[in-house]
Amino acid sequence: MYARSSKVLTIAAFTWAAFILLVGSGLAQSTSSNDTGTEAKAALQNQQPTVDTSKYIGSESCKKCHEFLFKGFERTKHFQLVSDTRRGQAFQGCEGCHGPGRAHVESGGDPQKIRSFKNILTDAKKTSQWCLNCHQYESEHNNFARSPHMSANVGCLDCHSVHHANVAVHLLSSEQPQLCIHCHKNVSSEFDRPFRHPVNEHLISCTDCHNQHGGSNAHMLRSAAGQAEICTKCHTAMAGPFAFEHSPIKLEGCISCHVPHGSSNPRLLTRPEVNQLCLECHTFTTNSIVKAPPSFHNQLQQYQACTMCHVQVHGSHSDRYFFR
Repeated sequence: MYARSSKVLTIAAFTWAAFILLVGSGLAQSTSSNDTGTEAKAALQNQQPTVDTSKYIGSESCKKCHEFLFKGFERTKHFQLVSDTRRGQAFQGCEGCHGPGRAHVESGGDPQKIRSFKNILTDAKKTSQWCLNCHQYESEHNNFARSPHMSANVGCLDCHSVHHANVAVHLLSSEQPQLCIHCHKNVSSEFDRPFRHPVNEHLISCTDCHNQHGGSNAHMLRSAAGQAEICTKCHTAMAGPFAFEHSPIKLEGCISCHVPHGSSNPRLLTRPEVNQLCLECHTFTTNSIVKAPPSFHNQLQQYQACTMCHVQVHGSHSDRYFFR
């Protein structure tokens, strides 16, 4: 009995010693990690360029000469930067965009001693560069530098007004859809068709479907949940996944059958009759992987739409032929 108790005590002693060693090792590692993090942070701060604060004079000095611009600026979201000192004077108020202004003020307003955008308004990349200094890391803007708008020399100041925004939200120079239609005039007539998305009625906007700042999808389209087509953001019943999929939806998307902006046909279809649309794929063609209609589907004698029977054309959970 004594030997057994001695053995138990010995095992307990070894266990306790091992626990102390592990805790001590963890504390040492944690302390070492904290020291390393502090050193890395200090090194990063040392690498950051120092700003010569003597070159900055403050936004109140700008107001004395540019009172008209300043009053408009006061009503914008950017005006909050005047009192925001977290990032220093280089990102504060007027000088956050126009650069240090002391030399400009002391010279009596010499335009050569301040960053002015008037002379580079025709170069969208240069003007947008200053906006992207702050906005490029936001998910909404991080693709703008390689977007179709930028490639077409359409920059931030073509849509946004920093000092006199007519639309307070996002500092837009005008409301949608007029802002987009100003360039995309070919789309304007599509929203006047009998069957259309209610964009002119301001029930939805262009940017609900398109990311105007660029993206990875064609036509700068946004994505719905699960990276599905943006159409399913509203038309959730068509999203799937289905046990029996209709292949055109997966291969070509909604636009294989529908016109996105507006159409003369009901349900924004590309053809005036459903049968015409179905027969574009389901026809008698040599070596086609798409099944042709069976012989008893005589279109010369039967004029009912295909969807009278094949009602689940977007996909079905119960029937491979999309019956009820």
